[in-house]
Parts: sequence; C-alpha cells; structure tokens
Amino acid sequence: MSFNDDSRLDTSQVTSGGGKRGAAIGGGVGALVLVLIGSFFGVDLSGIGGGSAGAFDTSQVQPGGQDADSVSFSQCKTGADANRDDTCRIIGTVNSVQDYWNDALPTDVKRQYRAATTVIYSGSTQSACGTASNATGPFYCPSEERVYVDASFFNELTTRFGADGGALAQEYVIAHEYGHHIENILGILAEAQKDRSTGPLSSGVRVELMADCMAGVWAHHAATTEDENGTTLLEPLTRKDIDSALSAAAAVGDDHIQKTLGGGNVNQDSWTHGSSEQRQKWFLTGYEGGDVNRCDTFATNDL
Repeated sequence: MSFNDDSRLDTSQVTSGGGKRGAAIGGGVGALVLVLIGSFFGVDLSGIGGGSAGAFDTSQVQPGGQDADSVSFSQCKTGADANRDDTCRIIGTVNSVQDYWNDALPTDVKRQYRAATTVIYSGSTQSACGTASNATGPFYCPSEERVYVDASFFNELTTRFGADGGALAQEYVIAHEYGHHIENILGILAEAQKDRSTGPLSSGVRVELMADCMAGVWAHHAATTEDENGTTLLEPLTRKDIDSALSAAAAVGDDHIQKTLGGGNVNQDSWTHGSSEQRQKWFLTGYEGGDVNRCDTFATNDL
C-alpha cells in the first residue's frame, strides 16, 4: 500500500531507546539465531544447534539502547520518503495505525486509546522484555507499551520466510504488533498470559490471530487515516496489496515455519501463532469486515 507523496510523517511516535524487563508478545530471546526465530514465530527449534529459548525473567534493568547502532529519522519527512525507505515506511505505518485506533477504539469498544511508541533500532537494543535484535523479529512489550522493530527484519521476511516483499507485507507486521497493543488496552493479554499451553486452540494462538484480524481492520480503513495536517496518509488498497499482506501472513504461519526451518515436521501441539491458513483467514476477517468486534477469536473454536 503506497503512501501519498505529500503526506507528512510524525517522527515523534518513534524512538530508539530501551526500557525495563518483563514479558514480550510476539518475540523471544535465546542463544541461537534459529532459536530466536523459532521463539518469535512460536516454533520449537530447540533441537537445531542444541539451544533453547527460555522465558524472560522479571528482574529490573536500566533503560537501554546502548547496543544499538544509531538510527536516523532525518530522512523521513513525507509519504514519498515512506515509499522508498523501510525505516520511513515503519514511521508512516505507525502514524496511520495510531490515527485509526485513536478514533476507532472509543467508538467501537468504548475504550480510550493510549499511544504506543515504536522503537526502531539497528543491530540490538535492550527492551523491557529482554534483548531485541533482528533475529527476534518485531515484538510488542506490554509492560512498557512499546513495539520493537529492526527494519532489516523485512529482508528476512522475504528471503528466509518467503513473503513477497510488498509494502503491505511490511505494514501488516507493524499493524499486527499494534493489534497486541489494543489487546493490552482491553485487558486481553493479561488474561491470555495466564494460560501457557500451546496448540491450535491455545490462548497464545487466539491472541496472535486476533492481532492479525486487527491488522486487517486497520487495512480496511487505512486509506482514511490522516497526518496531523489532515492529509490522507495512504492510497486505497489494491488486490496486489492484499495479496502481499496474505503472503506475509502465510510466511509466519507455524506450519510454514516448521516445514521450512524446523526439519519439515509439522507439530500442531507446539503452535503458538496459528497456521498460515488461519493467519490469512483472520487478516481477511478483519479486512473484509472492517470491525474490531469481528475479531473475537476467544468466542469460537473455528479458528
């Protein structure tokens, strides 16, 4: 999905800092790259290379960011910049997603939206939920209400996992993480985290599919979102855009990751994010309906 060239980007919604330690949603920290990738996508890859991904501890650390290379946002001023630069595209997507939920959440579910900062870094940085790196993939840290993303992950999404590299494939990832932020505001994350089980009907899978649906809801309305001057941020979606988002949803399905990085064996009992088909289904549910109330994955076993 392309940005309108003359729309303005708000870089105040992003930073490159760190935080305190807690538990992450959508990400993980482990000893090996494969384990890190497996933790992010909810796949057990601990048998590859002899490592394992443990849960984050709750000890406190000082605000970080010391390990991150400097990320400049000075080149990110307009929608035209977002169309040619991955970092600027992240910023534009954050602007659009937050503009949508700021208006929609009070209307649709009678809850006030709280802005969430996105931390864009290069290399690695310390988050409230552990060390963030391009190997962990983007994630949402609920204890500090921040999204963490290394823009270089999008190359991994295409070259390693098989997404098509289109703009909406990348934007879907950011919108999905902000879906977790909505779940946090609604109290859904806190309840879901009480259940540590895995499998195709687990709370973890339901949370992830709900975030996919919320990403679809945003996509439905994205062309109506505006910058601070009232200029529309994004152009209307095309069928190619939707196919791009669906390619990303398929690429991060548990079954696809298990087949491509986990030795080829699909084990539904270990799923934490849902299959490729499920992730596509729930993105489309949100996109076609345009209503967050259709995203209640806890109200059905037909996932």
